[in-house]
Amino acid sequence: MTPPGISILMYHQVGEFAPMKAHRANYCDHRRFAAQMALLDRFGYRVLPLDGALACLRGERPIPPKAVVLTFDDAYDNFADYALPVLQRHGFSATLYAISNWLGRRAEWFGKDPGRPIPSLMSGARLREMRAAGITIGSHSVNHVKLGEVDAATKRRELRDSKAALEDALGEAVEHLCYPFGSFDAETVGLAAEAGYLSATTCLRGPASPADHPLILPRKAISYGDDLLGVWWKLAVKNAPKPALVEWRRFVPNDAKADIHHKKQGIT
Repeated sequence: MTPPGISILMYHQVGEFAPMKAHRANYCDHRRFAAQMALLDRFGYRVLPLDGALACLRGERPIPPKAVVLTFDDAYDNFADYALPVLQRHGFSATLYAISNWLGRRAEWFGKDPGRPIPSLMSGARLREMRAAGITIGSHSVNHVKLGEVDAATKRRELRDSKAALEDALGEAVEHLCYPFGSFDAETVGLAAEAGYLSATTCLRGPASPADHPLILPRKAISYGDDLLGVWWKLAVKNAPKPALVEWRRFVPNDAKADIHHKKQGIT
């Protein structure tokens, strides 16, 4: 029997978009999003806050059947208009990953693709509104760089400074991280632990399980083309970890997970 896992779903923008052929994982039509959340509610999926999911993965409580975590990369402004009301209607929690040096700006990296609309990102004030609404805020680096492709000093600045800037903006600890573009390496993981993060999500595909290091959590991307059958398939059927995830599970020593657990519990 397959041990229970947690489906950490990865979203980016939620809104109304013209049909597209490229970058489809960056968009979710708001009507489809509403239907997806209704599906979770109707069929008894347990939407966990990220901290609650980590407690399950550490073995502090059982992983409930049909466990799900909702994550949203980049902290686009349209989350507040389209996603938040739906989440509140169902009583669902979520995590937003913000880019500290881009708060209140436009996602100018979209300009590399001619004709692609450039969306706005949340300001610090809007992030505080989201936090007051019960949304967890995590870091998505300072400048949205591919952390697996830069030197150690740049990695350290991107991880440490984004955490500090977001904590200043929110007035509370920021303990969760998402690697931009899913780019990371072993050095990045070590520096994320050094910076004080308790979790980090990736683009590795599969359900999260106790076998995963908390700084190498896999996710399941929800794309523009995913209808309800496609979302159900990813939740209920597509649960075999992809080879890259299997390799990372082999690479990370078991005592590294214990180090993160001790940090959470205040043990040195």
